Amino acid sequence: MSPEELRALCLDFNEAVEEFPFGPETSVFKVLGKLFALSRLDGEPLKVNLKCEPEIAVRLRAEHPGIVVPGWHMNKRHWNTVTVGELPAGRVRELVEDSYDLVVAGLPRAERLRLDRA
Repeated sequence: MSPEELRALCLDFNEAVEEFPFGPETSVFKVLGKLFALSRLDGEPLKVNLKCEPEIAVRLRAEHPGIVVPGWHMNKRHWNTVTVGELPAGRVRELVEDSYDLVVAGLPRAERLRLDRA
């Protein structure tokens, strides 16, 4: 998956936006103000921080050592850093979607309902 494909994937979700609060080199993807993905799209190798359920995060790290690691500069229990090019594109899509869904699930009910109608 290329950086352009990762960006397009992240922006394909309802109400997803790209912001640059840490400077122009770091893309922060948010839904209704809440972070669900963070990446330096020009990084080599391409990596992305994604939210994950704690039990699944541990399993993914064991299944993909060195490819899925505890989230860099993030809460290590809830975030993973994924080396994008080392996983099949379909698996990366699943992980991004799971991150988005987890963040949406934590939004207030009214905001979740608004997203369902979007």
